Amino acid sequence: MERRDFLGTAVIGSTALVASGTLIHPGAAGAVVPRRAADRPLRVQVVMFDGVEEQDFAGPYEVFSLAGRISGGAVTVSYVTGSRPRTVTASFGTRIQVRSGWSPADADLIVVPGGGFARPDGPGVWAEIAGGVLPRALATAARPGLIIASLCTGAILLAEAGLVGGRPCTTHTGAKQELSTRGGLVKNARVVDDGNLVTAAGITSGLDLALHLVHREVGAEVAVRAEEILEYQARGTVWTP
Repeated sequence: MERRDFLGTAVIGSTALVASGTLIHPGAAGAVVPRRAADRPLRVQVVMFDGVEEQDFAGPYEVFSLAGRISGGAVTVSYVTGSRPRTVTASFGTRIQVRSGWSPADADLIVVPGGGFARPDGPGVWAEIAGGVLPRALATAARPGLIIASLCTGAILLAEAGLVGGRPCTTHTGAKQELSTRGGLVKNARVVDDGNLVTAAGITSGLDLALHLVHREVGAEVAVRAEEILEYQARGTVWTP
C-alpha cells in the first residue's frame, strides 16, 4: 500500500471516517454529517488548455483528489477542456490526455488555472483569449450554485469572460495591473473569496485555493487531514467580504 493510500484511509484525528462520508465521533451520541458526502459530492472540474502552468493544475487536482479519498467520495475531480476531449501540452512540455470536454452542468466548482501570461505570442491565456472559445464557454457557464475559481493568471481568462468586473479578486503579482485594468477590484491576498467567485494569487497558491474550498465546502476535518498528508499548511490571508 502506498504511503498516501495508507494515510488517506487513516483516522482523522479523533474522528473516524466511514465510506459514506459521514464523520463519526467516538463516544458521541450520533454522527456529524459533513457539508458534502459520496451521494452529493463536490464535483470539481479543472480547466485545461495549451500553455497551462503545470503547478497551476497539478496542485489543486491533487488536493481535491486527496480530499475525495479522505472523505469517502465527498469530492470528485476531473480535467476538462473548453471544447472537446484532446491532448493538452502544458507550459513546460508535459502532455496530458484530457478525456472530458466542456460540461459545466456537471460541475459544482470550475477551477481555471493560468499560464503563458509572459508569452503573448505563445500558448497560454493570451492565445485562449484570442481564440475566444474558452472565455465564451466560461461566460455562459455561470449559473446559481456554480462556484467559479481561478488561480494565477487564470483570473485574466475570467476577466475576459466578464466574470470579475466590479468584484474583489486577485491574481499573480505580475498580472494584478492587467486584472485591475479589466475591471477587477484587486486585493493583495493569497485567496479572495467572494462567494461564487474565488480567486488565488501566484502559482503555488493553487494549493491554498483548493484547501480553502475543501474547508469551506466539505469541512475542516478533511482539509486538516489533507494538509497533514501533503505535509503542507495553507498559508497567507483569505480575504472575504
